[in-house]
Amino acid sequence: MPGHTDNRIVIAAPVDLVWDMTNDLENWPQLFSEYASVEVLDRTGQLTRFRLTMHPDENGQIWSWVSERETDRAKLSVRARRVEPGPFEFMNIRWEYEETPEGTVMRWVQDFAMKPTAPIDDAGMTDRINANSKIQMALIRDKVELRAGRG
Repeated sequence: MPGHTDNRIVIAAPVDLVWDMTNDLENWPQLFSEYASVEVLDRTGQLTRFRLTMHPDENGQIWSWVSERETDRAKLSVRARRVEPGPFEFMNIRWEYEETPEGTVMRWVQDFAMKPTAPIDDAGMTDRINANSKIQMALIRDKVELRAGRG
């Protein structure tokens, strides 16, 4: 059974601000704690191909891969996938935004499968992604709310 995660957070800020800050790829190293750098490789319309490089993990390993993101502002959604899957057979990510009376609900849905040679299986990666998503979403919430004057 492939891995699947579904995480959401309410951000007390207008959807336009949440959208703009979370889709500004070049600023991701300041928004996320896990990314050391983002290199945009190509932009065609709403589709962006980019390289993400993480800070070293607990073993000193630096992970880097190429992904694509296609934004749809009208639908308040983003579809992404790893082009260089690394230890994943595949990794597909969907970001959704919803305006509510409390602010903006930001939702991340990830579907993936680990390669048999990966150092972790689907269940282990599901646990890791769920734990890290909560950390990253809270950091993003705090930074967006601070920019909105609510933090």
